[in-house]
Amino acid sequence: MYSMRTSFSVILFVISLFFHRSGFCFALESISSNKLIRDSDSITSLNKTFRLGFFSPADSSNRYVGIWYNSLPRGKRVVWVANRDNPLTDSLGILRIIDDGNLVVLDGKQNIVWSTNVSANANSSRAELLESGNLVLTGTSANTLWQSFDHPTDTFLPNMRFGVNINTGMKQELIPWKNDSDPSQGRFRLELEPLNIAQLVIWEGSLCHWRSGPWDGTVFIGVEGMYADASNGFGLDRNEEGVYLTVSYSNKTLHPRYALNSLGQISENFYNETENRWDQSWFMPKTECDFYGKCGCFGFCNILSKPICSCLKGYEPSSSEEWNKGNWSGGCVKRKPLQCEQNNSSGDEVKEDGFFKYERMKVPDHMVNLVRGKDFFGTDLEDCKQRCLRNCSCSAYSYGPKGCMWWDGNLIDVQRFSMDGADLYIRVAHSELDEKKNMVHAYIIIVVIGLSVIAFSMYILRRWAMKKKRMAQRRVLVLGKNDSTKELLDTDKLDSEPSIFKYEKLAVSTNNFDPANKLGEGGFGSVYMGKLPSGKEIAVKRLSKSSGQGTQEFKNEVLIISKLQHRNLVRLLGCCIEGEEKMLIYEYMPNKSLDAFLFDPKKKALLGWKKCFQIIEGIGRGILYLHRDSRLRVIHRDLKPSNILLNKDLNPKISDFGMARIVGGDELQANTRRVVGTYGYMSPEYAMDGLFSEKSDVYSFGVLLLEIISGMKNTAFYCHEESLSLIKHAWKLWNEDKIQMLIDPAIIDLSCKEEIIRCIHVGLLCVQDFAKDRPTMSSTILILTSEISSLPAPKQPAFSEREVTCYSGSSHCINKVCSTNNVSITTLDGR
Repeated sequence: MYSMRTSFSVILFVISLFFHRSGFCFALESISSNKLIRDSDSITSLNKTFRLGFFSPADSSNRYVGIWYNSLPRGKRVVWVANRDNPLTDSLGILRIIDDGNLVVLDGKQNIVWSTNVSANANSSRAELLESGNLVLTGTSANTLWQSFDHPTDTFLPNMRFGVNINTGMKQELIPWKNDSDPSQGRFRLELEPLNIAQLVIWEGSLCHWRSGPWDGTVFIGVEGMYADASNGFGLDRNEEGVYLTVSYSNKTLHPRYALNSLGQISENFYNETENRWDQSWFMPKTECDFYGKCGCFGFCNILSKPICSCLKGYEPSSSEEWNKGNWSGGCVKRKPLQCEQNNSSGDEVKEDGFFKYERMKVPDHMVNLVRGKDFFGTDLEDCKQRCLRNCSCSAYSYGPKGCMWWDGNLIDVQRFSMDGADLYIRVAHSELDEKKNMVHAYIIIVVIGLSVIAFSMYILRRWAMKKKRMAQRRVLVLGKNDSTKELLDTDKLDSEPSIFKYEKLAVSTNNFDPANKLGEGGFGSVYMGKLPSGKEIAVKRLSKSSGQGTQEFKNEVLIISKLQHRNLVRLLGCCIEGEEKMLIYEYMPNKSLDAFLFDPKKKALLGWKKCFQIIEGIGRGILYLHRDSRLRVIHRDLKPSNILLNKDLNPKISDFGMARIVGGDELQANTRRVVGTYGYMSPEYAMDGLFSEKSDVYSFGVLLLEIISGMKNTAFYCHEESLSLIKHAWKLWNEDKIQMLIDPAIIDLSCKEEIIRCIHVGLLCVQDFAKDRPTMSSTILILTSEISSLPAPKQPAFSEREVTCYSGSSHCINKVCSTNNVSITTLDGR
């Protein structure tokens, strides 16, 4: 009998040893004094949503005890780590409850590397992983001794309380991983500040990195676009114990989680069950304006303005010189003293101070007080105003769902949104408001006079247009039947003569060039949509008489496009020359130009990254055809978003060949005394010395690539913020290892993050200072469409160390504020 028991025990031991060595995991229900977890074991929650066990991060052999989503994608499934700062270097670790009742992690030498560190009863302690993802250590009476929700790492989950216990001083903090391979504590931390109205704050050491703005009962005022729903989302619980932030969602399949990453960004993530991936709905900070105190005291930031920083009403820059350089940290100072600050001994009547209203604002930090309910008589907007007015130190007030808020002294970290936010009333001297009224009266007078002039001009223009139409109807000139026309185009040089359209036919198709049919307008003139009798839609490019694009450019465009056929080049259907009229007829592009989508956040979101990459690839293949695959070698010289048209399927087509040049088969570089194109897209050797080559178009393609990814215009950076261009901004982020911050949130796709960063890498390679360093278009396409693992590091980009200059003769800069008119043509004499 004893022998049989011994044999049975040996068999059980061998079997358990086999499973352990073979890597099989035993999913236990809980951990107790006689149940432990070895490296190959784990426990799961009741419905197996979460799993607790040992794991190794990506690209690391260290072992950690953590909690993760059991069956969701690996990308963001680890939600808690026990021994984050004390990794195990082998697979001999054990998670168990020791004699004093604490849950500990032991290494192979039985040394404690992590412990719950509480007073417990060794006979009855038990650890269980709940369905919420909370690891709970209970004692004798099933009372909670310790729980992981009280000690989060980088993740905030539903049903977790995040805040401060006012009685004990205990507070929760989110601290990010150092990087994707190292869960040890990073340099940022997220806390809830239990002020009169609580707010979230991200700290970088002792410096404030970002704040959410106050809680208004449903959302944080300083988080633009934050979703508010009574049954889903955040809630704030303020009681005698403390102040706590909670989050709950009725749809459990979304698995919402909030995580702080190593760059100091807090993000909201949801699981997309359909596509089996994690989606990010918002993250903060995401723009320069989101960083704390970007514009200093009494300044406010607006990401849609150029420059992004402005002084509040009644204030001016403390240092105009620094402000004009783009250094806004010094903030602004009061322009005129308030009425209550003046010593009026003369007895003259001094008008009372007033308030200037700003809408859609992130209210300042350091709110002095909050008046709720009956604490302040009525607590309506007017009462709030009077309360601030009676206190000379009150700088501003705001009224919202939580009551009346006001601020004393400096106003810091103020931001203007395009939506959401709160109304903020800034206290100013009465004379500042008088200036506003006078300006309003002046504007009204100007508008009335302007409308009168416009009405009279329209009357004159209408009479002139009718006269011109009658003259046009009497014309019978047709291209090919008139010697001067034939001489103009030199059609003998064309492979096939383009279709000839009569003026009258084009006038009928465009409803006599009705402004309602106008698709766009630039330095060349206007483009109209037309419909031929057959029902075919066309685009008619009508050159203006005053256009800088004259006969030579017209001839150049017809000559080049007639010889080129490619799916990514716009197709020329024909032309018309009658009298002084010169027109080109193209295939109609219903989605207009790329810039209509690129710089409109709503339209950009419709594209998504995959469509953006298709557009990038299509533009690249079109340029490659011009450089290498066509019968002619063509340098476009004016590549920019407004010259990239999109068809009904959003496929790109390069247009506007008026500035293009044909080069010889063995000609690597050419020179010109007439520099044409658009600043911001011209390569340095072309803009400075008139030298152009295929590498000039490669440079323009690099700028286009960075604009598509960032959603920002390169030219929109000129003449502000230390003369930063988009290229210099991207280079700065690249060197600071923050290149992910360049990506437009409207197109971000975490599953394609490596592909997006590869495209940024390629863009920086294309805009390098020296042409010889830039890749050819064929190499660029190869890098974009393949999975080459090693790419050369980009060198110094063009213009990144040069001060961006506002040329006095350029139409791109007026009073140090650059125009965003990307369709104008700038001409310089060569040096």
